Amino acid sequence: MRIGILGGTFDPIHNGHIYLAKKVLKGLSLDKIIFIPTYLPPHKKNKRITPARHRYNMVRLAIGGNNRFHISDIELKRKGRSYSIETLSKLRKRYGKNAMIFFITGSDSLKELKKWKNLKGILKLCKFVVVKRPGFPIKNMHSNFTALRINAKDISARDIRKKIRNGRSINQAVPKKVYSYIKKQALYI
Repeated sequence: MRIGILGGTFDPIHNGHIYLAKKVLKGLSLDKIIFIPTYLPPHKKNKRITPARHRYNMVRLAIGGNNRFHISDIELKRKGRSYSIETLSKLRKRYGKNAMIFFITGSDSLKELKKWKNLKGILKLCKFVVVKRPGFPIKNMHSNFTALRINAKDISARDIRKKIRNGRSINQAVPKKVYSYIKKQALYI
């Protein structure tokens, strides 16, 4: 089995995430992609993060209808800071040693990898798939990394939150069901 892992804060999930997942799914001939919302990302200390239940619900709504997209609450159940080594260890146990696990990340994350908890252990559990993000060239990659060149959408959750606070439209940036959820729950205002 070939499994893609797409973790993130997803605050909120947006069309760039969905586009990326579709391109990686096809580009690497994956059987499925598992979206994993983080409870508390270690790299976003002292930042306000939308409650996990809302972020989980938005991901669930965004991927609904695609039977090759799945969501996991593995990090939400664990609570506290979410570390990739812990999540990948559990997934490796769940899917077995023969599963090929691909950890999907953006090129903007490459500069932070040295700060990740137990990077050597992570590299034994999965292969990294690095997707170029606008403004972040792919360079200095580890040999266990694969670069996947797609035309990534230049959408950021930070910009979406800012637009909402400023009363600007986001309906082109997020799936319709996510847009409705954000409005109904009065998120990011």
